[in-house]
Amino acid sequence: MRIILYTGKGGVGKTTASTATALRLADRGLKTLLLSTDAAHSLADALGRPLGPEPVEVAAGLDAAQLDTQLRFETAWVELQEYLTQLLSQAGADAITAEELTVLPGIEEVLALLAVHELAGRGRWDAVVLDCAPTAETLRLLALPAALGWYLQRIFPLHRSLARGLRPLTGLLGRPGALPPDSVFAAVLALAEQLAELHGLLTDPAVCSVRLVLTPEAVVTAEARRTFTALALYGYQVDEVVVNRIFPDSADGSEWQRSWVAAQRRQLTGIEESFAGLPLRRLAYRPSEPVGLPALRELADQLYGVLPGADPGAPAGLDPLLELSELADSGPDGARYQLSLRLPLAERGAVSASRSGDELVVTVAGHRRVLGLPSVLRRCEVTGGSAADGRLLLRFRPDPRLWPAS
Repeated sequence: MRIILYTGKGGVGKTTASTATALRLADRGLKTLLLSTDAAHSLADALGRPLGPEPVEVAAGLDAAQLDTQLRFETAWVELQEYLTQLLSQAGADAITAEELTVLPGIEEVLALLAVHELAGRGRWDAVVLDCAPTAETLRLLALPAALGWYLQRIFPLHRSLARGLRPLTGLLGRPGALPPDSVFAAVLALAEQLAELHGLLTDPAVCSVRLVLTPEAVVTAEARRTFTALALYGYQVDEVVVNRIFPDSADGSEWQRSWVAAQRRQLTGIEESFAGLPLRRLAYRPSEPVGLPALRELADQLYGVLPGADPGAPAGLDPLLELSELADSGPDGARYQLSLRLPLAERGAVSASRSGDELVVTVAGHRRVLGLPSVLRRCEVTGGSAADGRLLLRFRPDPRLWPAS
């Protein structure tokens, strides 16, 4: 199974790049599923045919669907919503207000990810290509499995234990419905397990990778750089960059066109430097929109060459994002281990890290991730760290209170 996610600033061409890639995978003989997690779906427009929430064949070997998160919410969260509505009604809210308040923030993103997990688990496809929402929504989407899973696994079991102890008391007080039934707790804990599985799937570089789509413009490039750093923080491997809408050189072009060509050249130089080491694919500015299978196949030829061409699904052999190593020389601070987290393009002043028990909290320019420390580091203490050359390095030495003297 191979999962490829396409993201970028709105309007840069994510949909056409992801659709062309999915079509090329199918043409190479891989059974491929193309999905959109964007609320403003445009897959149907690119393919030139209607799509629904269930996969349908749009070309030989290629199925496509536009996820309907509202439908999934209505079918998958009925019991939890009924409980919350009842609770709010008891607190004095009218029925309509109570129902509106039970639509939890971020629930659509959660259901979109779970839909991807469910479809990928059917085993019908060799590859899944996702046309994701613009970068801000995508980052929120990809941060959810770890963040929500962390909360559900650590906090929710405590709530369940307290509820079991208090349930007899609520019965004596004449309010037996004030606490959720065990079925609600079971549903939420099942969600935590699904999110943990999903996070493991999406952060496995052998299975999943993210591809950034951008245009050679200053604002778009700056956002792509920040996205590159944030994705690495959350544990997602970016293995390719697509630069779209490049103006062709033209000696007899207008002054307006020549100025755009010159500006794009400057941006392309910066893009090559920023994403050095990653495959950089270029797409020229086309005279018309690539709509329909023939036009999308032409786009795939530009991206990957005429068939057989490059394999769009081949994972790039990149360095791991997180590495633990044992130091040969402990040095003056007594450090024996080093934890390295790759944070490409991160500015030193924007990186901070702190330890909280058995977890490491890393923040980069407003994005935060909580990492569970490997077992060997849980018995160590931090001796120092540094952030330089796109990596956060932390040194650890054994804690004499927890480490056997021998």
